Formats: sequence, structure tokens, C-alpha cells
Amino acid sequence: MKCDDSRLIKEFYELPINKLISDKYWDMPLITKDDPIENVLSILDGRSHVWVVESMEKKKLVGVVTRQDILHILAPPRKYYNYFSVPKQYIHGACGTAEDVMTSDPVTCSADDKVVDILLRMMRHRVRRIAVVKNDSFFGEITLQQLIHKFYLASQYHPIDED
Repeated sequence: MKCDDSRLIKEFYELPINKLISDKYWDMPLITKDDPIENVLSILDGRSHVWVVESMEKKKLVGVVTRQDILHILAPPRKYYNYFSVPKQYIHGACGTAEDVMTSDPVTCSADDKVVDILLRMMRHRVRRIAVVKNDSFFGEITLQQLIHKFYLASQYHPIDED
């Protein structure tokens, strides 16, 4: 039996991201840049990342903290750093703020971007999640897991463009 999903993949690629963004905004891992690292760690205990915003009022996105970023504060300090492996910061332990450990300028997209653009951006930047920004403010996120889930459902004869 031959698998022909060319129509499905074309429709999937053209789907706008706003059809996939979670409406559970209250459940987004969001923190301000001035929050202590302890707060970041408490979120990362159950999540793989946390978005960092300037303030909760304006929600201007300034960074993202992943578990990989926390490796810099948990790992013991090295005695020697070569030129290409100098860490972003020399923090060890839970002192400091989210801004101290975050990755600045996270990969972003708009809600009108299409799935194909998001997938290409994920591959180019080697990330599994992208922040969705609207009017210079954090609006939501799109993850590889969400894309996989949506494509799986569509492959099982669920409408690809359901609301």
C-alpha cells in the first residue's frame, strides 16, 4: 500500500500558526528578567523552557531560558576556557536573575506565519520552540510537539483547519 500524503503536507505547510497557538495564555511559562534564578528553576523543574519578558504589563520578549542554559550555573567552574567556549556568564549557584542566565534575542515569529516558515526557522536555528510575537509583545509559542500533534491528527483524517 502506497502512502500519498502530498496534499496533506501542502495543506499543513500553508496553515497559519494562529490556528495552532494555545489559547491557554495563563499556562505559558513566562517570567520577568528581574525575577530571581530560584523562580526560573521552579518553572524549569516542570517545563523545558521559560520565556523572559521585560515586564508582565507590556510583555516585551527579551529572552528565553532553557535547561541547557541552567547547565552553566549547575556545572562546576572550569579552570580554563578556550576562546570559543567562554560561557555567557560566570554564575554558579542560584544567585542572580533570569536576565543573567537567559539567551537573549530568542527566535520569534508572527501569528500570521505559515507552518513551513516555522519549520524552516526551527531547523535553521536548531530550536524546538519559537515565541510568537504580536505588536512587539509576547503572544504565545509554537513548539515542535504542537506541530507533530497537529500533523498526526490530520493524518488520521481530522480536518487540518479546524478551530
